[in-house]
Amino acid sequence: MSRLPETLGLLVKRVQHANHRTLEAALAEAGLSLLKWNALREIARNPGVSMHRLAALTFNSDQGFGALVARLLRDGLVERREGAGRSLTHRLTREGAARFRKGEQIYFRVIEGAFSALNEDERETLSRLLQKIVEAEP
Repeated sequence: MSRLPETLGLLVKRVQHANHRTLEAALAEAGLSLLKWNALREIARNPGVSMHRLAALTFNSDQGFGALVARLLRDGLVERREGAGRSLTHRLTREGAARFRKGEQIYFRVIEGAFSALNEDERETLSRLLQKIVEAEP
């Protein structure tokens, strides 16, 4: 049996882990962790969606995302609004939007550097292959 799938899995994990560490350190410049920045990004991109959906978009459990939102509320980065029925929605405060934008600039700089070893054609190929794997998930 080929060990290539195991090797591929480990390589993907190593790239992800390296990106995570680098982003975590760089985002501190904006006073954010990667976890908080990712939550701000999804709240900004998905106005009015449920906490459950935001949890899924940020790769968190509902409980974990609830605790994260509590920290964002405490830090003055988001505010709550009443949604339909009993649901609550969230939006960025002025401070949250400013920190998100600063973090976004950092994020793009770091990600560009992370893939700088690949030329544009190689990036396109990698993107296409990874998307194919994602779409094949059950």
